[in-house]
Amino acid sequence: MGFADQRFTVNLSILFTDLPLLERPTAAAAAGFSEVELWWPWADSATPGRATLDGLRKAIEDAGVRLTGLNFYAGRLPGPDRGALSVPGEESDRFRANIDVAAGFAASLGCTALNALYGNRIAGVDPAEQDALALENLALAAHAADRIGAILLIEALNRTESPRYPLVSASAAVDVVDRVNEATGLGNARFLMDLYHLSMNGEDLPAVIERYTARTGHVQIADNPGRGAPGTGSLPLADLLDRLGKAGYEGRVGLEYQPGDRPSAEAFEWLPRAAR
Repeated sequence: MGFADQRFTVNLSILFTDLPLLERPTAAAAAGFSEVELWWPWADSATPGRATLDGLRKAIEDAGVRLTGLNFYAGRLPGPDRGALSVPGEESDRFRANIDVAAGFAASLGCTALNALYGNRIAGVDPAEQDALALENLALAAHAADRIGAILLIEALNRTESPRYPLVSASAAVDVVDRVNEATGLGNARFLMDLYHLSMNGEDLPAVIERYTARTGHVQIADNPGRGAPGTGSLPLADLLDRLGKAGYEGRVGLEYQPGDRPSAEAFEWLPRAAR
């Protein structure tokens, strides 16, 4: 598979952030990409108004790109938060209010993958209480995803950058996937395999690929160290994508890396334009 034979989707919440949100889809198209993904674009609102939603929808449609992935509301991201669904009180309420908003927005653009970040551990709160709340909210999200023909993604992050996030291994994230599928009976929860985060945790990436590809709904990449473009670090990303292909992965690969000290439009020299 490697780079040349892969289908890439550009994450507009980490790339092209030198531009206003509504200009990023057109910039991605100008760089040769036809598919984009997003974290929840409005960190300060789980339920933005119709005009706000319509503005982004129109920008994506006018650019001629397809939205392939969207996060549910995740608190302040980028920032100190790593999700809201396991955080009792107002944040959990915001997540629940966001579920149908995010699913509706995704459906309007033909997006069929919704990512639900688990949330940080909260001092003074029993982790078991957080996990029970998380399962309730993830089940609600799985049902909403099912209604629009989408999958629900569960992601492992890395403990260095997210020390209070409990899912910091592939096995921990897949365990949550299994619990959600058991609770709902839908089978639409899947693992989001982010090779950068897993490498930061010191995991054996070929072993992760061999064990969990069949449970994987999406893959994201950045090089390590540095979270830059492929070739800026030491991860053998082309080889890892080859392994994924041989293991049966046929989905997209999200480009979720930092462009460095340059405009994002200049951060794709590693990938021939014909392969975008």
